[in-house]
Amino acid sequence: MKGYEKYFRGYFLPPVECNDWVKKDYIDHAPIWCSVDLRDGNQSLIKPMSLDQKVEFFKLLVQIGFKEIEVGFPAASETEYEFLRTLIDGDMIPDDVTIQVLTQARPHIIKKTFKALEGCKQAIVHLYNSTSKAQREQVFKKSKEEVLDIAVEGAKLLVDLAKDTDGNFRFEYSPESFTGTEMDYALEVCNAVIDVFKPTPDKKLIINLPVTVEMSLPHVYAQQIEYFHKFLKNRENVIISTHPHNDRGTAVACAELAQLAGADRVEGTLFGNGERTGNVDVITLAMNMYVHGVDPELDFSNLPDIQKLYESVTEMKVYDRQPYSGKFVFAAFSGSHQDAISKGIKYHKTNKLETWSVPYLPLDPKDISREYSADVIRINSQSGKGGICYILETNFGLDIPTKMRETVGYLVKDVSDKEHRELTPGDVNDIFLTHFVNLKTPLEMLEYHFIREGATFKVMISTKFNDKENNNLAEGSGRLDAVSNALKKAYNLDYILTNYTEHSLEASSKSEAAAYVSVKFGEKEYWGTGIHEDIICASIYALVSAINNYFNHKDDEK
Repeated sequence: MKGYEKYFRGYFLPPVECNDWVKKDYIDHAPIWCSVDLRDGNQSLIKPMSLDQKVEFFKLLVQIGFKEIEVGFPAASETEYEFLRTLIDGDMIPDDVTIQVLTQARPHIIKKTFKALEGCKQAIVHLYNSTSKAQREQVFKKSKEEVLDIAVEGAKLLVDLAKDTDGNFRFEYSPESFTGTEMDYALEVCNAVIDVFKPTPDKKLIINLPVTVEMSLPHVYAQQIEYFHKFLKNRENVIISTHPHNDRGTAVACAELAQLAGADRVEGTLFGNGERTGNVDVITLAMNMYVHGVDPELDFSNLPDIQKLYESVTEMKVYDRQPYSGKFVFAAFSGSHQDAISKGIKYHKTNKLETWSVPYLPLDPKDISREYSADVIRINSQSGKGGICYILETNFGLDIPTKMRETVGYLVKDVSDKEHRELTPGDVNDIFLTHFVNLKTPLEMLEYHFIREGATFKVMISTKFNDKENNNLAEGSGRLDAVSNALKKAYNLDYILTNYTEHSLEASSKSEAAAYVSVKFGEKEYWGTGIHEDIICASIYALVSAINNYFNHKDDEK
């Protein structure tokens, strides 16, 4: 691809080696979470949320369990200002939740921000200014010293205004475009800000090191975070926060490696909404911890409802393969995958396993209110007999015999292939009912009457074949054997009854039973199913259905 020569690696490595994070293999505790949906997420929407929608979303974030929520940029617009005042004046902020507001390091914006915060019980005031080499040279045309002074003067004004404003305030500072800033210089700026804020154990300072634009592989960001973890002033009273964007598609990896490298806090959004390619997806991060057996301290157990509200207020759509939340994330269309999943789920139920290890399913779908039958096994032309029969069993109580499954599987797949579409569980059931259950064409059983003589059963049957009625008498070692012999005699049939199974139909609202029969004409086997409240009747219907499949398909082999 032409043009690659004009690009360069615009990031900066730490001046010393910072690779201790490599020695850790997983994140063992939840970070401090901060939702930026109502600020960073909202500003990236084509149609920003209304006041009512922001209130509704705020309540959802509280319900999920966020204790820090960035609610907006109150100096940016009247709606942002109004929303903040609505939360404060309406006493809508729980005592254990801290709101966060963003402000540029510009005096008039800082002053308006504190005016909006008047009377807030507790808030984080988030100050930022851009420090990157590209921004300094191309946008601000300022030296390193001048950019550092902007950060320091902004911090001083925050401290002064906080003293004169009714409320309880903590502070956060971000060297925006951190990933494009020389590391020793970024450290110098942050340490200068720390000197102004003078954080204490009771009022820790948040130093947010954002991946404003992804420029490197995630391991480079981890080294940058570790550098700050080791060399920031007053580290015990400083919370290192990370705020990754997803330009290279590795925001989740950046956030995870940053935590291994010493980050204490993560700012992100639900479903990764945000500028350009978005912010880091907090749901993915939290659920990644969850499936490692670590409590993320956020509740996504009702993810479908969370998604529904999110899509309603943002008018965004969650991608079908978005990790954990997408429509198809648990879906298996491949036959071998479906077979492994269905067997794995049965194995877990049978053995009552306490730990989850189902093949192809890193998460139990029920933990986030998703259903196995609707979300896991999806049926199309690539599906296998195991998945198709799993759908029939879990949705309709039909435990298809092993030897019948291939016949059913090929039939269902053929329908999907010819119609070029995915089949719903209802579609699969309709196909099964149409082709196997209680078939009456061309042969129909009208009546049957049994007489038992010792170990032998005699039967009188009344049947109809292509609208012509026939009566016959025969005997056999059992009821089904007697009916089979009568049918052979009536229609000069030469077959062997090869398989018979039955079970109660638990999925039915009635007390019904299902019977499955196969008959072999020469080398070819045909299957039928009978469903009825009387198991004898069900077995006879199954036999008749199998014979009807012979009549209906015997010419297909020629």
